[in-house]
Amino acid sequence: MDGAAADGTAADGTAADGTPMVLAENVRRSFGQHEVLRGIDLRVEPGEVLCLIGPSGSGKTTMLRCVNHLEKIDSGRLWVDGELVGYREQRGRLYELREREVCRRRADIGMVFQRFNLFAHMTALENIMEAPLRVRREKRSEVEERARGLLDRVGLGSRCDAYPSQLSGGQQQRVAIARALAMRPKLMLFDEPTSALDPELVGEVLDIMRGLAAEGMTMLVVTHEMGFAREVADAVVFMDGGVVVESGPPSQVLVDPQQERTRSFLAKVL
Repeated sequence: MDGAAADGTAADGTAADGTPMVLAENVRRSFGQHEVLRGIDLRVEPGEVLCLIGPSGSGKTTMLRCVNHLEKIDSGRLWVDGELVGYREQRGRLYELREREVCRRRADIGMVFQRFNLFAHMTALENIMEAPLRVRREKRSEVEERARGLLDRVGLGSRCDAYPSQLSGGQQQRVAIARALAMRPKLMLFDEPTSALDPELVGEVLDIMRGLAAEGMTMLVVTHEMGFAREVADAVVFMDGGVVVESGPPSQVLVDPQQERTRSFLAKVL
């Protein structure tokens, strides 16, 4: 097969047909009179890690939420793995999909939030099993085996029966990552996953994310952790005021930025 895997990926981890995992073209989103996204273009290839950086209010989180249709776009086009997000197109016009179809497509996209959003009345194991059981209707024995394996993977194999209130913030976020991975997503979205953690707990979550990146998981990460972006990202996008100010490899954007606004931002955060 000349280096192509059976699942349609090439030997270097990219899609054999060249389809990007995420493609955004001129995406706009407003809340009332406030235009939060003002024509965003993004491209993330399969197996890549793209980090979105920028000041608070720049539109990073809104852009991330548009990728899995938690926020609707007002105009432009947004695709995940070649499929329009949340819409079908007919004769040049977009028509929103029914909620059931949106949920079906969203199931292929894992998301980890700033706040862990775990179900307080469920154990760590139950939190991880919930979506595969309810959304995918998978066999309980198989889901439980996978969930236990994921808890081992994030270093919490001994805390299967612990409730969120019995876990530290870092442990809760690791459960949240395992929960997202339980759906076997093709894409992982991270919205400032360490911002709600005490400083000494940040490293344990970033280590899990580094491991995912090393395994070839496609990741779109909103982060203020510049060291992580410099080390792990294939590309960095600096946003401000709802636009992409600068984008490129970390060695350019974080080390030798070309735009004055990027330089000003980095001088304050590094």
